[in-house]
Amino acid sequence: MATHRLPPKTIAQLLQDNGIKKVKIFDADPSSMSVLAGTGIEVMIAIPNDMLATMNDYDAAKQWVKKNVTRYNFDGGVDIKYAAVGNEPFLKSYNDSFTNITFPALKNIQNALNEAGIGDVIKATVPLNGDVYDSPASNPVPSAGEFRADIRDLMAQIVEFFGLNGAPFTVNIYPFLSLYGNSDFPIDFAFFDGTSAPVVDNGVAYTNVFDANFDTLVSALRKAGFGDLPIVVGEVGWPTDGDVNANVAMAERFFGGLLKHLAAKSGTPLRPNTEMQVYLFGLVDEDAKSVAPGNFERHWGLFTYDGRPKFAVDFSGQGQNGMPVGAKGVQYLPTRWCALNPAATDLGKLADNVNFACTYADCTALGGGCSCDALDASGKASYAFNAYFQAQSQNEESCYFQGLAMVTTQNNSQGSCNFTIQIASSAASTSRQARLVVLLLAIAAELLM
Repeated sequence: MATHRLPPKTIAQLLQDNGIKKVKIFDADPSSMSVLAGTGIEVMIAIPNDMLATMNDYDAAKQWVKKNVTRYNFDGGVDIKYAAVGNEPFLKSYNDSFTNITFPALKNIQNALNEAGIGDVIKATVPLNGDVYDSPASNPVPSAGEFRADIRDLMAQIVEFFGLNGAPFTVNIYPFLSLYGNSDFPIDFAFFDGTSAPVVDNGVAYTNVFDANFDTLVSALRKAGFGDLPIVVGEVGWPTDGDVNANVAMAERFFGGLLKHLAAKSGTPLRPNTEMQVYLFGLVDEDAKSVAPGNFERHWGLFTYDGRPKFAVDFSGQGQNGMPVGAKGVQYLPTRWCALNPAATDLGKLADNVNFACTYADCTALGGGCSCDALDASGKASYAFNAYFQAQSQNEESCYFQGLAMVTTQNNSQGSCNFTIQIASSAASTSRQARLVVLLLAIAAELLM
């Protein structure tokens, strides 16, 4: 969800260069699917929440499977492993918008996969937020975990359906959000290097919230009668900007600890000696993502918006940290920025113009404790003007701001505060190329039938 996206081919190469074997995407866009074909990368595709109502019709579900799954199901096609039905559809903030339509959509998609003869290898699942289960306030320990009261019966039906079809329970776990939402949360408990205040549950000491959260789900599954159901962690990550606790150092600490923990295959107290399947969120920053949950939402990427690695990491979890391979062949707009004109005199208009720029561009780095917080007032105005200028693909008219701004070749970046130059748009050419590749894939699939 970005104003300027890296070409899908560049993203696919980035994954391969870093040895990434599995990827989760949030739709089944042809431009993404076409470049994943033949890579051997295992893919989880998805049906967005706004399509769940449509998928309540079985014929529509069959058509979706035909268009987005079976068409890629041939030698040299896309290795689809899971079809995600919705994304966190039971979030409390959605006010039951998707509560009654998710399970019917799930059943229709899995049944359509079964009817197509691929349900034995491709499973439908529903990525759920950790808020679908909890422990009572009177006994806040993992072993007391159970599904949320308002959806407990529904979750029991969904879990049973997963069990009958050999599909996993997919959950998104975010230690950062535990810290972000609670000023009293012990910060060390969000990481993996020990804590002075572990959570003790029946003699078992939990030293990190990831394991505690995971085992709360295991307890909820046990109470539902499916304690051995496979679990996939659909998202886990740490943002690098947009909040006082969102920075590169903390993200590096978190991922370093998480990956070592996963590589050890020690599992959790309730699922010991288990190899966990975990998707790291996310790949690149997204400057157009909603900031309703918080300004950090645009900064989850392990890589910057243009595919540069942010910090050293060892994806194998062996602790041999090094900088990941960055995106190759990235094309940028001209080397120029928009800045506050030092000759401007009518500064009474400045606040309104900065507000306008930040309404339509990404200024989340300017917040308290964030990467550009140290800029002075003129620096922050320049940052805002440039963010809008770049979002508008450096259109000359987008660097006017009632005479307050000017185009410059001077880079005003300071320390960790980066005044960006956006990626050159290749959307039109990428789209045409993707349509051609999809057409060729479709022809190949027909020939093999």
